[in-house]
Amino acid sequence: MRACALRWGRGGLPLRSGILLLLIPPFLLALQLLVVGPRLPRVARAGVEEQEIAFSVISIEPERNSRQQESPSRRPGLKEEEEEIEVEDGERREGVRAYEDENEMHSRQYQYIDTCACSQMGPRTLEVQPWVTDKPSFTAEFNRIITYITRPQLNCSRVLSPGQAQASQPSADSPHWLLCAEDWLLPAADRLCVAYSFSMDGGDAHFLKTVSGLGCEVHSFDPSNSNASGGPLGNSLASNHGDGGVVSQHKMWLEWRAPRKRKQKTRGNLGSVSQTLADIMAALGHHTVHFLYADLLSAEWRVFQNLIESGTLQSVHHLVATMHLQWAGFEVGGTNEEVLRYWFSVLLGLQASGLKLVHSSAGEGHSVLKQTVANGRSSYTLSWANTGR
Repeated sequence: MRACALRWGRGGLPLRSGILLLLIPPFLLALQLLVVGPRLPRVARAGVEEQEIAFSVISIEPERNSRQQESPSRRPGLKEEEEEIEVEDGERREGVRAYEDENEMHSRQYQYIDTCACSQMGPRTLEVQPWVTDKPSFTAEFNRIITYITRPQLNCSRVLSPGQAQASQPSADSPHWLLCAEDWLLPAADRLCVAYSFSMDGGDAHFLKTVSGLGCEVHSFDPSNSNASGGPLGNSLASNHGDGGVVSQHKMWLEWRAPRKRKQKTRGNLGSVSQTLADIMAALGHHTVHFLYADLLSAEWRVFQNLIESGTLQSVHHLVATMHLQWAGFEVGGTNEEVLRYWFSVLLGLQASGLKLVHSSAGEGHSVLKQTVANGRSSYTLSWANTGR
C-alpha cells in the first residue's frame, strides 16, 4: 500500500492536483446558478412569493376613467351653476354643475356618432362656430345672424297660414308664420297627427286653430292659464287619445335642464311644472311631434341647445319659434360678441339637425342686447321644416 501511494505521487498526477480537479465541477455549477438564476421565474414559496407575470392589465372602465380625466370646461356664452360634489370614487371635484344633465351624459356616451358614417342622426354636442373676423366684432356677428335668419332655405309651393287649415300658394303678404304643406312633409291621412304649443296668454290661438283644423291631437302648454289642469306630472299630462281637433290644456312649461333627481319642482308663483320636451313626449306616449309652436320668452336658446344635444329634434317635423334678441336669455352669459356667436351656433345646430328655414317674420323694436340697431329687430318668428328625417 505504501508502494502504491509512492507510485501515485511519482508516476501519476500529484495529489493536490487531483483534489483541484474534483472541486472544479461544483464551482462551475455554483457560478452558473449565480449568473443565470435571477433571470429564471421565481417559484412560489408557501404562498409568500409568486411567479412574476409577463403581461400588464389595462383598465376597461371607460366611463369612470373619462370622468377622472375630464376637466370641467365652460362653453362660450353659457352660465352654469357650480358647486362641489362627491363622485363615485370618493374624491371631490370643484367646478362641476350642481345637477347632472342626462342629455349631456348621452352626448358623451354616443360621441362617436358624429364622426362615423351613420345614416341616422343622434345626440350631438353643440359646435361653437368661429368668429366672423380675426377679432370679436358686434357688427360682424350681428350681421351674420340677420343674414341667416332672413333668408329662407326651403321654397314651398303650398303653405298653411295662421288660422287656416287649407293649404294655399304663398302670397305676397308676409304672415306671422307659415307651415310648409308639401305632401312629403305632412303626416299621412291615416296616421296620428300630434301638435304641441308652448305660449302664454293666448298668443298661439291661430296656431291652435290651424292644427285643430288638420285633425291633430293638440296639446297646449301655458303655466299662466288658470283654466289648465295643474298638479303632478301624472295628472297634468293626460293624452286625449287621438281625439282630432281637441285641445288639451296643460299648466306646464318647457325646461332645458334634466334635474339630478327625478322629482317634480314648482317654478315661481305660478305653481307650474317644467319638463323637457323628451319627458313630455314620453309621458304622453308620443314618438313624434308633427307641429311644434314655441314662444318661450328668451328661454328658447337654451331649450334649443337641449333639443340639439339630446337628439329630440329628430322627432319634430315642423317648428315655429319666436327668437328674442333684446337680451342674452336665460342662463346665457358673456360679452355681447360671445352671445351673438352662441346664438348663431344654436341656429346652425338646428340646421345640422335637419331643420330648413321656410319663413321669417320680423317683430317690433330695434333693440338687440340693449343696443339700438338700424338693420335688425328685437325679435323674429321663424318657421322650419325638418327635411332630414
